[in-house]
Amino acid sequence: MDKVEAKEKQHKSWTMVAPGWGKYDPLMRTWAAPVTERMIALAAIREGSRVLDIACGAGEPARAVAEKVGPKGSVLATDFVEEMVGFARSKAKAHALSNIEFRCVDGEVIDAPAGSFDAVTMRWGLMFMPDPVACMRRVNAALRPGGKAVVCCWTEAADNPFVTVPLGVLKRHMVVPEPPAGAPGIFALASPDRLHAIFAEAGFHDVAIEQVTIPMADFPTGAEYDVFIRELAGPVASLFVQLPADVQACVKKEIARDAEMHSSKPGRVYLQGITHVVVGTK
Repeated sequence: MDKVEAKEKQHKSWTMVAPGWGKYDPLMRTWAAPVTERMIALAAIREGSRVLDIACGAGEPARAVAEKVGPKGSVLATDFVEEMVGFARSKAKAHALSNIEFRCVDGEVIDAPAGSFDAVTMRWGLMFMPDPVACMRRVNAALRPGGKAVVCCWTEAADNPFVTVPLGVLKRHMVVPEPPAGAPGIFALASPDRLHAIFAEAGFHDVAIEQVTIPMADFPTGAEYDVFIRELAGPVASLFVQLPADVQACVKKEIARDAEMHSSKPGRVYLQGITHVVVGTK
């Protein structure tokens, strides 16, 4: 798969689940709050900061950053899925945030004026880019000297049952090829060494990586989790729609059952996620 094909595949996948990100935005904002707060702290974002948020999805952490920088600061939030940007824009308007601008732009080709931002944030976007180094080089160019970039990427599959549970079910019913080394995907940047190398190659120094654990599913029943993950996770949704209707019905039941089996809390479906949080300085 070449970069153009990979990009088209990612765009189709995330366009498919954009309504789900709108639907579940309140939950995701709550669950991911510890990650957002850590990103803001590591990026040294404060009142008056100028921030670029890439792959903003439904508007996080852009909205939280806009609230932090206040009217004296500014946020430019971008995503390459128009439906995501539209929801994020409407949410910011509903909260009367006038210090944030949204653009539908591919993060790998974003063309920001050199040195125009104090910080750049990117939560769960870099691993889906065919050329993450190219993206981070543009991030570096957009930062002022001493500015910080903070990026989040999921850790190894074994640490993230919220994804591996549904993927495990799908693999019982269809052939899911293992992605080639370096291919974009949800666990493409699970290796801390690769993340460090990408930041270094893009020109960052003082690179540090830590992990944050958050709930990525917390529902009374497995059936509710099944709907959630198929409506929110692009990689899961794009595989599920390829199945015949009768197999889809079976897969839904198996995802619900397996989620209940793997839950770490009795009486609920609770599945965690562990994400890397990487910071580098220009």
